[in-house]
Amino acid sequence: MALVFACIAPHGGIAIAAACAPEQRDLAAVTRRGMEELGRRFDQATPEVAVVLTPHNIHVEGAMAVVTSGTVAGALEGHPDVALRLPIDRALAQANRDAIAAEGIPVAGVSYGANDAAAATFPMDWAILVPLWFMGGRSDPPVQTVVIAPARDLPYERHVAAGRAIGKAAAESGKRVALIASCDHGHGHDANGPYGFTPKSREFDEQVVALIKKDDLAGLMQMDPKLPVDAKADSYWQMLMLHGALGGKWKGEFLSYEAPTYFGMLCAAYRPR
Repeated sequence: MALVFACIAPHGGIAIAAACAPEQRDLAAVTRRGMEELGRRFDQATPEVAVVLTPHNIHVEGAMAVVTSGTVAGALEGHPDVALRLPIDRALAQANRDAIAAEGIPVAGVSYGANDAAAATFPMDWAILVPLWFMGGRSDPPVQTVVIAPARDLPYERHVAAGRAIGKAAAESGKRVALIASCDHGHGHDANGPYGFTPKSREFDEQVVALIKKDDLAGLMQMDPKLPVDAKADSYWQMLMLHGALGGKWKGEFLSYEAPTYFGMLCAAYRPR
């Protein structure tokens, strides 16, 4: 067994109808349809474990991080009913940690609370919760997960190499593994948003959409290296890891893109060629 499903999925809470006020429910309708389609494809692939690449969990200076607790749990802020509690596949988490380390990439296994990691519950951020709300998190039983955090202070090439390590760990696991790159893109689309306005957000998002439509994840490495930072993106690093994991052997399909508020949201699905 190995990777059986992969995707780029947004993590804005407005993708979840239950997290929206009535007047907001049509705000991200395009994205919601894209996420529902990702959920259908996820279910068809029948993964046993979902590996989520999140930009909004723990940040370790100079190192990537893999959660090794027994459980990850959390709720969307202000919406206690939009909550998940999921088991972590600790064996696969540790295999990912070791595979990343074997590439010479600084990486830490992290836990929280209980001194016995297997009994510990790690906080779940929204970039884990929102994709898994649509993909396996509400299944009975819920899908097991592995949580991996990139490190923006490491070179871009190290993220591609980490992705290769994640693909290798999946191939050696004997399990059916899904890989979710949790990504919201430029965050400067609206002058009234928390990050203000920058035209770089639209520039970055347009380049990303063009590359995804061409099925050219490798083209991300040809982008101006300053652009993801100037665009205030929360996506580039996870997409590089996805590129490394898929190794050019998967076919991508663009599903949707919109920037209904201050940040860009894109859905894309990947399957083996």
